[in-house]
Amino acid sequence: MKNILLVCGTGASSGFMAKNIRQAAKARNIEIGVKARSDSVVEDYIEDIDLLLVGPHLSYMLHDLEDIAEPYGVAVQIIPKDAYGELDGDAVLDFAIPFLKD
Repeated sequence: MKNILLVCGTGASSGFMAKNIRQAAKARNIEIGVKARSDSVVEDYIEDIDLLLVGPHLSYMLHDLEDIAEPYGVAVQIIPKDAYGELDGDAVLDFAIPFLKD
């Protein structure tokens, strides 16, 4: 099973997004783990994930997050603004899948 960590400033909006991604994955019979946390705890989870998805409002942190993730081979991507704003779990799942391939 692949694991995704979503981060936003406090973990609140990403919590709703994580739930919607889990629902979208379940509807498609895709086994995936999705957690949402604050950006301040990324280092606590980085060893256990395959993809780090970042809220678009935190795009200024991209390089710092890539520096944290790179030693673990974890991809870091900014969630598309429209999908994030609409809490569109299907769209974010579609966006994430290519980054989860082995």
